[in-house]
Amino acid sequence: MRIGITIGDFNGIGLEVIIKTLSNSNICNLCTPIIYANSKIVAYHKNIVEIPEFQFQNTKSVNHISPGKVNVINCWQDQVNISLGKSTSEGGKYASLSLQRAVSDLQNNLIDAVVTAPINKHAMQLSGFEHPGHTEYFTKEFNVDESLMMMVSDNLRVGLVTNHIPLSEVSKKVQKSLVLKKLKIFHKSLEVDFGIDKPKIAVLGLNPHAGDNGAIGDEENSLIRPVVTESKKKGKLVYGPFAADGFFGSGSFKKFDGVLSMYHDQGLVAFKSLSFGNGVNFTAGLPIVRTSPDHGTGFDIVGQNIADPASFRQALFTAIDVVRNRKDHAEAYLNPLKNRKDSLENSVDEAITEDETH
Repeated sequence: MRIGITIGDFNGIGLEVIIKTLSNSNICNLCTPIIYANSKIVAYHKNIVEIPEFQFQNTKSVNHISPGKVNVINCWQDQVNISLGKSTSEGGKYASLSLQRAVSDLQNNLIDAVVTAPINKHAMQLSGFEHPGHTEYFTKEFNVDESLMMMVSDNLRVGLVTNHIPLSEVSKKVQKSLVLKKLKIFHKSLEVDFGIDKPKIAVLGLNPHAGDNGAIGDEENSLIRPVVTESKKKGKLVYGPFAADGFFGSGSFKKFDGVLSMYHDQGLVAFKSLSFGNGVNFTAGLPIVRTSPDHGTGFDIVGQNIADPASFRQALFTAIDVVRNRKDHAEAYLNPLKNRKDSLENSVDEAITEDETH
């Protein structure tokens, strides 16, 4: 499996967590990592991290990679100025080049998935990048009407109806049609990408106390509850709308396979409080697989060799898992008789094992 890796802003901790993750040789037993960057930039950050176990192969294109090894595709030959911990147009420019090259290979089916290291939105804007973030960029590049930003950990999956927009615009953006589209993407992704049969989804309200029966806003009654009702009629296990604070505070999220949040901080404050450092940003609804760590560029700690690679490592593992799950789902769809036969055999094996145990 070929997994592309974009470096994000080279003034941040992206390459540090990439190097720390890929220094484990077992990673190359799972996939062939392909870093879209420049060998000099990678070597610069390798000197900071000081991990001699990390080795890489230089190449000009994905057609000449070394399978089972870490590969660096040289996307540019320019001499660049590295300004650790600072937002610069150069940082944005080369983050964009890394991203564009990886997306091109994705579009041509030359790699199986991509893991994106963090970008700095201000630096990206300085370089002329016209999108609020990675999610919006991938949505446009792959001609998708709507995608879904998801935050994923072992025990919590949060999807967002709205992403990187000002809070003042959220109530205008949250419409019944959008909530319904996002919920459909969420449900399908939980089934196909995460292998959950009949996922149980909680939908949060927009207003405090989920509107309190219309006393603090009517969006729950006029927009969100009708979507929940419509989804239930179609046989989906969808519930809500729930008041966000009590829902997370009481631990009710543990009863659900996914939680649909109306806006960015409503879902991500809870997610990062519960899963920070082990969470993954996943873009659902795309024809390709894209993941990212749940943290930013870490300008405040870059160069100190203290960045934790756990989230990036989990993003890499999640990308591999989703690629496998999509393949398994496609095979089951094409050969349902084999799928039923395998399911029956597994049930028999479990019954025999249980009988032997007793």
